[in-house]
Amino acid sequence: MSRTQPATNFGSITVRPPQIASGQRIGILGGSFNPPHDGHRNLSLMALKTLELDRVWWLVTPGNPIKSNAGLAALNDRVKAAVAVSAHPRIDVTAFEAALPTNYTADTLRFLKRRFSAVDFVWLMGADNLASFHKWQKWRTIFHTMPIAVFDRPGYMMKALSSPAAQTFSQSRITKMNAIRLAHQTPPAWQFITIPLSHLSSTDLRNG
Repeated sequence: MSRTQPATNFGSITVRPPQIASGQRIGILGGSFNPPHDGHRNLSLMALKTLELDRVWWLVTPGNPIKSNAGLAALNDRVKAAVAVSAHPRIDVTAFEAALPTNYTADTLRFLKRRFSAVDFVWLMGADNLASFHKWQKWRTIFHTMPIAVFDRPGYMMKALSSPAAQTFSQSRITKMNAIRLAHQTPPAWQFITIPLSHLSSTDLRNG
């Protein structure tokens, strides 16, 4: 199956995600991590605390299907860099998505939910991603697959909260006081979380 097409059936694919136990609450932070930086780490630490997660997975993707991959470092190099930056016993770095016949987040999350039905997953992302989320493949499906935690980014709060995705699922947004229960919510369910803002970005770091 071509990696440029959304997958419809994963069959008996063998992948090696991090170790996992039934009943755990796992946050998934996906991205190219090109390069990883302390902003990724700080978001993950805030997610562990605010959402009372057991672990956070950094899902290093083979490539972004809606962006140019020119200048994208080798997958193994990005994984090694992510391990060095994460430096935390409850943050796992994985690139298992490379074993799936798809580049699309919606398919990856569906795969995880099907393989690990006794685990409570939360998709983690920055407000900049929510602002353009309606451009993602099957973005509505992502909202219906697992709860989503959106973390503020400098200059993106209003863009994110007024975005087509936020407006479409406005009735599914939960309050701050329910943050610790987000992982147990039936999707669609999402929350916007304010954190100490970091101006670090992979793009700026690549551009020096």
